Amino acid sequence: MQTLAAIDVGSNAMRLVVGRLSYDDKLETLENLRLPVRLGQDAFSQKLIREETAQMALDAFRRFRKVADDHGAERIRAVATSAMREASNSDMLIDRIARATGIEIETISGEEEARLIHVAVSNAVALKNKRAMLIDIGGGSVEVTLSQGENILSTESYNMGAVRLLEKLRHKPAKLPFDELVREYAEAARYRIEREMKKKKIDLCIGTGGNIEEMGVLRKKLFKRESDSAITFEELEKLSKMLSQMTVEERRRKFKLRPDRADVILPAAIVLKMIAKEARVNEVVIPKVGLKDGILLDLAQSLSAMPRPSRRQQVWMSAMLLGEKYQYDGTHSNLVAYLAGQLFDQTQPLHNLEPENRLLLEVAALLHDIGHFINTVDHDKHTYYILQANPLIGLKSPEQCIVANAARYHRKSMPTLQDENFRALPPKDRSTVIKLSALLRLADAMDVSHTHRVRNVTVRMSKNKWLLNLEGEGNLGLEIWALEKRRALFQEVFGMKLEIES
Repeated sequence: MQTLAAIDVGSNAMRLVVGRLSYDDKLETLENLRLPVRLGQDAFSQKLIREETAQMALDAFRRFRKVADDHGAERIRAVATSAMREASNSDMLIDRIARATGIEIETISGEEEARLIHVAVSNAVALKNKRAMLIDIGGGSVEVTLSQGENILSTESYNMGAVRLLEKLRHKPAKLPFDELVREYAEAARYRIEREMKKKKIDLCIGTGGNIEEMGVLRKKLFKRESDSAITFEELEKLSKMLSQMTVEERRRKFKLRPDRADVILPAAIVLKMIAKEARVNEVVIPKVGLKDGILLDLAQSLSAMPRPSRRQQVWMSAMLLGEKYQYDGTHSNLVAYLAGQLFDQTQPLHNLEPENRLLLEVAALLHDIGHFINTVDHDKHTYYILQANPLIGLKSPEQCIVANAARYHRKSMPTLQDENFRALPPKDRSTVIKLSALLRLADAMDVSHTHRVRNVTVRMSKNKWLLNLEGEGNLGLEIWALEKRRALFQEVFGMKLEIES
């Protein structure tokens, strides 16, 4: 049996969960701990974390370390979200905590945060064959995720978390009451949510985060319901109105809320109501899981034979949706991706890349032409910009950079250190990009006419050279001509002559 620990360094609080992974891959929760360290209060108002708050964070991690050690935790993963992403001195605090406790904090993107929450929700709620909307209201941001079964379709992050709204609007001089200010601020994000929804029918709406869980508790208490695992839109409207008519102190006393919950629950309720209204849902399900649970499950799945959603399927779906968004030629792009995969497999002795790089090559091939959406001239550069601005669910940031650069160099100029985007990559990733670009150029040349005549490709070594043979329909003269033009990078990178057999 293995004992694991997960830490969520949020903007409103820090949370620890310790779990035990048994021999039959069952995960048992041993301890949950929440400490009210509000990093967002500093990060969102001053753009840095004050020494007093930093000391509280350090003390919290010392306590987390002791609890994890008392349970014999063999692995600990700690992730940080909005506040750490935005505080100018977060690196110093992360280093300070690592030196004091040995726990390394990983600052994750909004997309990775949404993925981990989806992992937790998938384990708690039956999502099979259902289109679901996941709403996570944190202290710094709100993640709205659309999923189909176990796969995420899209995720959007909005800077309207409860602590952020509180800090942004608390001292704002205005005639409008606080709840009206929150509504005005949240309205700015409404059109993006409306655009993302596109009148899609939602089978299930799920809410996560401490504030939403508290709303479920209040719903049960105030409206005499049997369960705190859901809240209807009508109940949410009534609750928002009640909260807006009370001071923070009145909420704390009447509803027995913690001080760090009593002030942020109103902006959270207003935001949840706004999103639920746009989604046209009558009820929000509250499974009482969150980021920390997703971290723990993801860690357990990586160490065991626990069922895990296919990473390839998730990344591929995200890439296809991005391609559709930018009106790519799906038939051409899928064929180029297929041929690129064949080249990767058959030239393994040459490139010596890890198997996971095959997926990066295929994704770069699938999306290599989306820059046409902006302009056909220099579309390779526009493709790079689009891929840098649109994270693909399931890819880590360094992997996304490799995909963007490989697609950038699918034509014209070769990768060079004179290009800032290429120079910024670590040396190992630059080497990977060069190799993948060489293969992608060949794959794209095989359908240069976009007529899909090539069906398969065979590449083999013969003495001191490599031979490439095409299998397809009709006259493949144009494809062979294009291959002869684009083989230069392959020959330069791998130091091998490449002959195109006709």
